[in-house]
Amino acid sequence: MKQPEVGKSAPKFTLKNQKGKSIALKDYAGKKNVVVYFYPKAMTPGCTVQACAIRDNKKKFSSLKTVVLGISPDSVERLEKFETKQELNFDLLSDPEHKIADKYGVWGEKKFMGKIYDGIHRMTFIIGKDGKIKHVMKKVRTKTHDQEVMDFIKKNL
Repeated sequence: MKQPEVGKSAPKFTLKNQKGKSIALKDYAGKKNVVVYFYPKAMTPGCTVQACAIRDNKKKFSSLKTVVLGISPDSVERLEKFETKQELNFDLLSDPEHKIADKYGVWGEKKFMGKIYDGIHRMTFIIGKDGKIKHVMKKVRTKTHDQEVMDFIKKNL
């Protein structure tokens, strides 16, 4: 798994959100910083904690001229259920064939309870208004993710 490097252009993508609407990274170019966070599966405990913290801090992200996009291999339908159940207020993007996860180098071998399987590694990419990657978070803690992202943006963008 090789991730895009800091200082390089972020891999482009267009994916469907939880409402079935196409969302493209280029839509934010020159306007907003973009936080792209990859998570394994909607409605699981860690992913719920992470998403709810982002939900609760949406105004703070907006004040930093930043939009947050969550990407998982979940279907649009599952993402819509997740949004509704947790009252989420940001775009969750469906990447069921993990094409974008592959581009960002977050799809690969994982181990859990003695089992080995392929899946998404929880990682975050902070992309500046110029479309370049400013920071890669390879070790994401679900409980503090939102604050760590905001701290980086405040100090660096």
